[in-house]
Amino acid sequence: MASFGSVGMDWQERINWQRMREHRLARARAAMARHGLGAMLCMYDENVRYITSTLTPGWNRLKPGLRYAILVEGREPVLYEQGDIGIHVKRHSPWLKPENVRTSFSWIKGAAGPASTAQVEKFTKAILEDLEEAGVKDQPLGVDFVDINMIGAFERAGITWSDGASAMQEARSVKNVDEQEAMRIVGAIGDVLHYEFSQMLKPGLTENQVTAFGMQYLYNIPGMEDVEDIIVSSGPNAWPNWRNFSDRIIRPGEIVIIDLAALTWNGFKSCYYRTYCVGGKPNDEQRSYYDLALKWLYDSIEAVRPGATTADIASRWPSAKEVWGYDNEDQAAANLWGHGLGLAQYDQPVISRIWSLDYPQVIQPGMVFALETQHGKVHDFGVRIEEMLIVHEDRTELISTFPVKEITLAG
Repeated sequence: MASFGSVGMDWQERINWQRMREHRLARARAAMARHGLGAMLCMYDENVRYITSTLTPGWNRLKPGLRYAILVEGREPVLYEQGDIGIHVKRHSPWLKPENVRTSFSWIKGAAGPASTAQVEKFTKAILEDLEEAGVKDQPLGVDFVDINMIGAFERAGITWSDGASAMQEARSVKNVDEQEAMRIVGAIGDVLHYEFSQMLKPGLTENQVTAFGMQYLYNIPGMEDVEDIIVSSGPNAWPNWRNFSDRIIRPGEIVIIDLAALTWNGFKSCYYRTYCVGGKPNDEQRSYYDLALKWLYDSIEAVRPGATTADIASRWPSAKEVWGYDNEDQAAANLWGHGLGLAQYDQPVISRIWSLDYPQVIQPGMVFALETQHGKVHDFGVRIEEMLIVHEDRTELISTFPVKEITLAG
C-alpha cells in the first residue's frame, strides 16, 4: 500500500501496466453493455488513452478529432492516429493490432473550413465500415464528443448515435490496484513539491515565479507528461480565489495558496492545495478562517465510505448563503468541492452542494478523488486546502501527506 518506486523492475512487482490495460478494457466493455451501445467512439484524450493506452501529444489535446478510437463489441480497439505518428504507435504499443492502427480523418472542429464536410464524410465512412464489419451498424454508437459537422454526416450515413461520455465516465470512476498505485506516486510527487515550495517561498517573489519554479521541478521528474496548471494566489488574489497566477509581488506576512492542478504522471492527474504564510506568521483571524476550512474538509472526509453517497459528503459543508451570504450555491461553485482523479482531472464523482444533495451518487471502493475547502475575506486573504484519497472497503486512504493541520510557514 505504498509507492515502492516509479520505474519498472524485474525483481519487484510495482505497477503492472498490462493488468491495468486489461482492467480498463473490461470496464469500458461492461459500461458499453450497460448502456446498450454497439460501439463507442472516443475522441477525448482521457477516453482514447483509457481504451488504447496511447499518449495524446500536448498539441493534440483539446482538439477532438485529431486522433480518436473506436471500441466495437467483441472486437479489439481501433486507433485512428494523427498523420504518420501511427508508425511510432505500432512499434511502441504492441497490445494494439498493427492493422488496428490507422490514419485519422480530421477537420479540427471546423477549422478546415470548406474542406470540413469532405473530411467528416471520410471520417464517417471509416466508422461506418467498422460498425458494419462487426454487425452493429443498427445499434447505437456511443460518442463522447459531437459537433455540427458530425451530426449531419451521421444522419446521412444512417448512424444512430447516443451518449457515450456517461458510459466512459462510469468506466473510469473505479480504479484497480495499479491505477491506485499510480495515484500514490502522484501524491508523493505533490508532497515533495509542496515541501520545496515551503523552502523557496519568500517575500519579493511574484506569483508567476513560484509557478515557474514548480513547473521546472515537475518536468525534471521521469514520467511527467504535462503540468496543466500550478495555481498561485496571494493576498487579495486568494479571496475570492481566482484560481490563477499573475505577476503580483508577494509581500511579507501574506497568505499564499498553491494548487498542483493536474500535474500528469503517466497520464494520472493531481489536484492538491496547501496554504502558506510567507515571511511572517498568520494572525488570529487568518488562523480562525483556516481552522474552519480544515474542519469542513475533515468533516467531509469522515463521511467517505463505500455505500455512502455524494450527498452524505456535501451535506457536511455549510451552504453558500450561510457562509458567504450568496443567493445560491452556483455562486460558490468549486469553493467546497470534490472531484474524481485519474486520466482526467474530473472523473466521477464530482461533489458539490449545487447538485449532490438532489442527485446523489454512491461511493464505491476503488474510487479516487479529491476534496477541497476554502474560506476568506474579499480582497484581503484566502485559505484553501485539499486532500487526495482512495476509497477502500474498510478505510479511506489519504495519498496527500504534506502537513495540513496548520498554515505552513515559509520564508
